[in-house]
Parts: sequence; C-alpha cells; structure tokens
Amino acid sequence: MLPDHAPFPPEQRPALDALLHSLSPGQRLWLAGFLSADGTAAAPAGAAPAGAKAAQPLTVLYGTESGNAEQLADESAKLAKKRGFKPSVKNMAEISPAELEKGGNLLVIVSTWGEGDPPEAAVDFHRDLMTAQRDLSKLKFSVCALGDTSYERFCQTGKEVDARLSELGAERIAPRQDCDVDFEEAHTAWLDAALEAFGPPSGASAATPAPAAAAVAVPAATVYDKKNPFPAAMEAKVLLNGEGSAKETWHYELSLEGSGLSYEPGDALAVVPVNAPDIVEAVLKAAKLNGTEEVELKGGLRKHLANALREDLDITALSRAVLKKLLAATGSAKLEGLLSDESKKDFAVYIDGRWIVDALEDFAPDGLAADALAGIFRKLPPRLYSIASSPLAHPDEVHLTVASVRYETHGRKRKGVASTYLADLVNEGDPVLVYTHRNKNFRLPESGDTPVIMIGPGTGIAPFRAFVEHRAEQSAKGGTWLFFGDQHYTYDFLYQLEWQDHLKSGALSRLDVAFSRDQPEKYYVQDAMRARGRELYEWLEAGAHFYVCGDANRMAGDVHEALVSIVASEGGRSPEEAEAYVDALKKAKRYQRDVY
Repeated sequence: MLPDHAPFPPEQRPALDALLHSLSPGQRLWLAGFLSADGTAAAPAGAAPAGAKAAQPLTVLYGTESGNAEQLADESAKLAKKRGFKPSVKNMAEISPAELEKGGNLLVIVSTWGEGDPPEAAVDFHRDLMTAQRDLSKLKFSVCALGDTSYERFCQTGKEVDARLSELGAERIAPRQDCDVDFEEAHTAWLDAALEAFGPPSGASAATPAPAAAAVAVPAATVYDKKNPFPAAMEAKVLLNGEGSAKETWHYELSLEGSGLSYEPGDALAVVPVNAPDIVEAVLKAAKLNGTEEVELKGGLRKHLANALREDLDITALSRAVLKKLLAATGSAKLEGLLSDESKKDFAVYIDGRWIVDALEDFAPDGLAADALAGIFRKLPPRLYSIASSPLAHPDEVHLTVASVRYETHGRKRKGVASTYLADLVNEGDPVLVYTHRNKNFRLPESGDTPVIMIGPGTGIAPFRAFVEHRAEQSAKGGTWLFFGDQHYTYDFLYQLEWQDHLKSGALSRLDVAFSRDQPEKYYVQDAMRARGRELYEWLEAGAHFYVCGDANRMAGDVHEALVSIVASEGGRSPEEAEAYVDALKKAKRYQRDVY
C-alpha cells in the first residue's frame, strides 16, 4: 500500500504494508488525523525534534478580576508552545516581583479594575513592584493591558506595570498593547509581535514538516462562545419586587438546551444586547440622519446605519476616546477646549451622567455624515451577569437576577442598555444571544463539608442562590450562612420563599437580613455582620470561606472594613494584625469577591 516515494527503507515496508492493509477505513482515518494533528508524527513524550536545542522558557504572567486576563494568558501560552517556546502561566497572586530578577522572557497580561486600580488578586504584586527597588536588567518583557475606554484611567494598571518594568532595567521587546472590552484582535496582534520579538525559539525545529496525510473531513460540532453566541430562548420572566418598591428586579430563566454550554456556580452569563429603538432614534435625530444610509463596520461588513446603531455599536457610553473621535469629525473648538489638559475638571463634570447623544447635540449642531457618525462608536460590548442557578438543580437552564437601570440626568431619561433590553424588548419565547464566562476566582470550596458565609445585598444575591441550590443537590454537610440586604422587607426580599424552604430543609443554616429603609436609622449588611461578630469569627476560625457579591463602590469596602473590625475585636488583634489575618484569607482563597 505504500507508494514508491514514501520515506521508509526496504526493511520497514513489509511490516507497514501488512499493518495498513489490516486497518479498517475508520482506523485509517483516525490514524491519519492523529499523525497529522501538528503536521508531524507524534514524538515520544518529552522528546524534542531531531537536532533541536532545549525550548526557550517563557513566563506568561496575568492579573485578572473577571477572568479575561487569565483566559488570554492560557491562549498565549498555547500559541507560544506551538511556536517552540516552553511557556509557564503564573498568577500575580502567586508570585513576587523579586522572582523576576532571575531574568528571562516575560509576557504580562493585566486588567484594570474600577477607577484605575489593579485587580484585587494582583494588589500585593503591584504594590511591591511599584515601591521596591530591583534589578530587572536580565528580563525581556512586553505588556498587554486590558481596560475599558468608558473609564477615564483606561488600562492604568497595565501602563504602570509596563513603565515600572522598564524603569527597573527590563528590556521592552515589543510595545505595550492597550485593549478595550473588544480585546481579541488587539491581543492576537500583540502576541504575534511579542513572540516574534523574542527571536526564534531555540526549541524550534529547522526541518520542514512533512505534508499532512489526507483525511476525510468530518463536520465539527457547533461551538457557542463569545465569537458565536447561542440564541437562548427566554423561558420565564418574573418581577421580584412587590408593588410599591422603588426597584425593578427581574428573575430570568433561559434555555441552554442544545447549546453544549456548561457552567459552575460562581460563573457569569454574557448577554449580547441590542440598543433600544428610542435611543437609536435620538442618535439619528442628533446627527440629522434617517438611518437608511449604508455604512461600513469593522471587518468590512456593510449595513444600514439604523441597524448598525441598534445591533453593533455602543451608542451611549461617553468617554474621552469617543470625544476625541468626535473632535476629529467636527473640528469643534469648544470640544477641543474641553479635552485640553487645563480642562480636566470640566471634562469630568461634563461626562458625568451624559450620553453620546448629548455630545452630538452640543458639539455637532449641524449633524454628521453617516460614516463619520459610525466611526466615533466602539463595538457594543456584552454584559456579564452572575449566574443565579445551579446546573444540578436546573439542567439545560441558566437563571439571572437583574435590576433594570432607569434614571434621569441633565433633563433626559436614561436606562441601562442590557438590563432594559431584557426587561422591555425580550418576551417569553424570544431568543437572547448568550455565552458562559468562567470565573475561577469565585468558587465554592472543593469539600462540601467546608462552611461558607455569603454577603449578597440586592442583586448580589444571585450567585448565592446558585451556591445554596448546588449544595442542596449535593446534600453537602457544611454550614451555609447568608447575609441579605435591600431597602424594604415587604417589597424587596428577593427569593424570600426559597430561602425559607432552604432553611427548613437545612440547605441554608442561617439567614440574617438588613432592610435599610424599614427603620429611622439605615441598617446594612455590614451592620448585621457586626451584630453577629462573635459567631462570624467563630465560623472563620472553623475554616469558613467568606464571599461578597454586589456593589463595588461602597458596599464591598464597607463589608471589608466590618470584617477587619470583627477579626480585630473578636480575635483580640491590632488593626494591622486583623488586616494580615484577612489578607491571609484572600491568599488561601477563603475570601472571594465578585463586585461590580
């Protein structure tokens, strides 16, 4: 069966011919795919190609808040390995900058959280790097910074790490790449340039791979992910707040049947929204366009402007990046002044509470051409929501707890893009484009015997509904203690009947509530924690894991302060010792937060 030109000596041919002749068509197909998986025959484990030197080591260091940087670090390592490097992936939470003094090749992928802060798990690494003097002259590096242009201090952590590594003597072998929320293409371009700049890896074989054996094409199963979201049918919508509440919180149930998507408690669901018709209409009116104009989007796709504004573009979030593009399109002297270094305070005041439509009215009074308008927007980003269900309790389903955002500023009614898309534009039975997003930094303990303490006011309750459901399905023995807070007991006690059922069954061991508006003095979850300080500390001493989900601006900080004060008072520790105790909980992954 072997052709004459096959590269096998005469003594090997009879055995190979006999083997190939005995194989079924299916076995031959499998063997062809196996041998051609990397374009070459498989080598023994650990073996390098003939004539190759040891692979060049490469460290991929990441700092992440929601998991994006970790995902990109893993992808970077896989590509680096294919290029002949020997990569290792490390979390900033698990390494000290002192280890970088050894030198070598380093790729850094780090996100920025909130108003320019490092991710929580990277705080210690960042502080050490920024303050300690080190000799990094043996290090070659490049940085990929993740951020969001809607924030003033865009990619701030990545910028600081990049500058500091260079300041300490490291060699920047490729320029820093700053990525917005749509980061895939920018990351790929950066990674390719950085790996090229490190030079040919010593482990790469100089030999040209043999042509891959021909194989019959087998249709691949459809994979649903960020690039190809799944159209999940909306199975149920339930308003959780009672009549008279100042809030609008919905429970949504979406079908994942046939998607192949999976998730664990603590993960998030990404929802790909569309912009509301009234917002699209307001933008078109401000630009003096009718929406039938054809525009070209990124990637060469051409669409009618109205459809592009509705489906593809972020037409609300106002930022410096957007205003710079608007300035280029209009040449407005007034806008140029607002963007100057001398007007930083005026700029901050201006963008607070305003949308892009306000800027169009203020700085483009004569309107814009269709392509110029489309050019000022970034891609409409998906929204991540903490999953509020256990896959064990609800197979082929995913549940969300979402508060509809509605408010008024500067004389105009405003609303959240994704939250009101779900509330106003999606009916039961309608499809919603979704994909699952892993969050390895917010996980139940491996052992069901480990007690957990959960702090989840408002929609922060979502992942803890998943936690308790999951433990109930597993018949876990570990204690579960939930602190829930909202405005009013009568209107805002989210999932009240479910918690009562879990208390009766024992799946929920304890429940403490804090309804801030039901008494003259406001009472929050951190106050409820302090009232149970002795018991809470005893749970921590017994090995409990501590979780917080919800508002990052105030609640998360207030809860952290309450936790430290409880450890100090109940444990007889100084404030510094209490902070060290809490830091140790974080490093042991016994204190985890999912805040936004």
